[in-house]
Amino acid sequence: MSAAEVSSKQGRSAAEIIQQINAKNAKIFAFILVLGFVIYHGMLHFRYGIDSCTWLLSDGRYKGSQEWQPYGCMMHHYSQTDTRQCLRYLAFWGTHNHFVFIGDSRIRQLYLAFLSHLDPSHGNVARIPHLASSPIVPLSSSPSKSEIMSTQLQNGQQVHSDLTFQDSKLRLRVDFVWSPLVSKHMIEAFQHWKKEDEPPSVIIAGSATWAIKESNASVKALKEYTWNLTRLVQSIDKITEKRREGGHSHVLWTLQEPVDVERLRPARAMITNEQIDLYNKAAMEILQHSGAQLWSSSRLVAQGNLEESDDGLHLGPLALKHDTQILLNMYCNDHMNFNDGTCCSSPEHYTTLQVVTFSSLGVCALIASVMVMRKMLWQVKVYGKGVKMAEESDFYILMTGLAKLGIIMAYFFLCDRTNFFMKENKYFSQVSFWLPIGYVFALGLFFTEDSRFTKVLHRDQTDEWKGWMQLVILIYHMTGASRVLPIYMHVRVLVSAYLFLTGYGHFCYFWQTGDAGLIRFLQVLFRTNFMTVALCLCMNRPYQFYYFVPLVSFWFVMTYLVLALPPHVTMTSSEANPLQYLYLVLKFVGLFSVITILYMSEVFFEKVFVTRPWKALFVTTDDDIHEWWFRWKLDRYSSLYGMIFAFAFLLLRRHSGLLDDNNHGNLFSPGASLSAVLTSLLAIGGYTAFSFLCRNKLECNEVHSYVVFVPILGYVVLRNVSGALRTRHSAFFAWFGRISLELLVGQAHAWLAADAHGTLVLAPGRPVLNALITSFVFACAAHELHSITATLLPLAVPTSDWRKGLRNLILFFAILLPIGVHDGMF
Repeated sequence: MSAAEVSSKQGRSAAEIIQQINAKNAKIFAFILVLGFVIYHGMLHFRYGIDSCTWLLSDGRYKGSQEWQPYGCMMHHYSQTDTRQCLRYLAFWGTHNHFVFIGDSRIRQLYLAFLSHLDPSHGNVARIPHLASSPIVPLSSSPSKSEIMSTQLQNGQQVHSDLTFQDSKLRLRVDFVWSPLVSKHMIEAFQHWKKEDEPPSVIIAGSATWAIKESNASVKALKEYTWNLTRLVQSIDKITEKRREGGHSHVLWTLQEPVDVERLRPARAMITNEQIDLYNKAAMEILQHSGAQLWSSSRLVAQGNLEESDDGLHLGPLALKHDTQILLNMYCNDHMNFNDGTCCSSPEHYTTLQVVTFSSLGVCALIASVMVMRKMLWQVKVYGKGVKMAEESDFYILMTGLAKLGIIMAYFFLCDRTNFFMKENKYFSQVSFWLPIGYVFALGLFFTEDSRFTKVLHRDQTDEWKGWMQLVILIYHMTGASRVLPIYMHVRVLVSAYLFLTGYGHFCYFWQTGDAGLIRFLQVLFRTNFMTVALCLCMNRPYQFYYFVPLVSFWFVMTYLVLALPPHVTMTSSEANPLQYLYLVLKFVGLFSVITILYMSEVFFEKVFVTRPWKALFVTTDDDIHEWWFRWKLDRYSSLYGMIFAFAFLLLRRHSGLLDDNNHGNLFSPGASLSAVLTSLLAIGGYTAFSFLCRNKLECNEVHSYVVFVPILGYVVLRNVSGALRTRHSAFFAWFGRISLELLVGQAHAWLAADAHGTLVLAPGRPVLNALITSFVFACAAHELHSITATLLPLAVPTSDWRKGLRNLILFFAILLPIGVHDGMF
């Protein structure tokens, strides 16, 4: 070995030691950071409570100019179908869905917007004029028609009246009570509902602008308003107490929205924001300790959308839409199974299996703590005596590894299975997607360095490839960019490229080593599935939820069967018998035929994969195989493309003499290199053009599996044709590439939230800071999970004896057997 090689090796070892120290310090800092946020959120919950309904009704902000984000929770967007499904479900269980809106014309706007959502045929009700004064029409206690009795024309003028809507199929009744003042009329209405055995499910009340206008903003009117609000408190408390014993009940007092003074008519000039603030302050002081819930987020919704108001007083269409959605989220979320609606939704109940799993991990953590303390005491005792450190036993490694796993799983559980940490909806804009993409690639280019390897698709390069792809996929999921078809299709290419590399890597390993033994098989499956199995047990999710791991595992098994089944074809055997090339080609044709047959008949596909006992590996919680069918068919040829490319490339490099990647030079002559670059650019550009030209996801997905190898091969050529590019790599991307599987699998619980439907919030109100903190903590957790898997691998699959690996596999199935029997696998 030359002096330069020795120096290089020493430098590499020193760099790796430094990286390990830095990674350890980063993990310690991340652990301290998490503890800090646990304490911070604990104090928030102690002070303000953990009720996400309060968050929904009290605070929020606009993302961009259109999307409303409640404080600390996720708001589902209810379509008409979703709303009717909720009401029908509640009606089935005997609930009378009774909504009452009581107040002035602003409350009537909300009432009509609510009805318009239920039935769009009622037309656009967003803009309702502030009507003239008129006598109050009493609410009929039992209306006879299932229709809206809207304002009627008398003497050419619209007259204020009470309105009623009913739907017997949904057991739904929606009333509007015209009561523009907090007066005797409103007090009597609340006293009437207090006496009812089943008062309304939801009462939305609000009033102030009428009193300001009629009294010309007098102090006396404010005092009367305050006194009458006080008289409402007893009735409100009785209503909410009565309904709470039987289930759901809400009395919402809507704080008055601000006005656009410049648009107000002269007759309303006295309705100023200062006056509105005085009335809101009075309502908050009186009602904050009552059974009423103060709806202050409606004020913030309107404040960010004043420009849509026609007259400066009434709400615009967007504000009414958001207010309607807030009401529906408050009423329906706890009864519906919408993953993107956590506001007013109770956390998922834990199962017996979760209790047993966390208890077992807790016992391991307790044992590990005792062992670590004993080790530390022994080190202190022998310090400075020259006593050699004893090697850590297998039991010590196992217990400490499982203890670390338990801590990380507990953090994941706290993030995604409780309401302890806040969650927010995803938000997509071109800036929110492309800005972090640009930032990440700038970092990746900054941390480039020379590689130890010169081969095409060497280890550093494939790690780099996996790393930048994984970071793009994380940003894609965090921003919800799947709604943009070209972005969606390019991310599909990245997933296919990962499977392509899987086929390529496993083929190259088998071809060059001939190792198709049981140990290798079990090692790959353990590395791929250890974290996923732990998440399935701890997070109560089916194996198919982590769809990428089933895909990678399935295609590895297919690759293993093709290469391991006789006749074995390896680099050594093919040199002695060229006929084996034909055998390998026939194996490829056989695999292609099996894939095509499964694809051509979805019924046959389902019969194969819903067969017990492996059915549990391919169905979702709803016992549905279609998610697996969609994922499988989308990338059904990707691993095969990787195997074929590896076979063709290795043969070409060995026999043609055209490819020489043993040095730092270019792969081809200058002319051939230029042609290869232009062809590759054309291949990638062609797929990009296809992604813009295809009309919908269904059409794109049908073509994708046949053409995805084109941009992948284009990237491979561009990345490797130049020796200068081939022998350098981004250490930043490569670091993430080595933990790409952990990042992809764990993102749903500890970086995103609500099973990847939202985003985790550790630092509320600071989106950029929150993204940085959650990303840092998640990356440290993923790196530690990768280290735990590598540490436990020799214990789970010992390389010294295949019988021990088989024994551990049998033990694993023995543990899964009672779980499978309970879940109906057999």
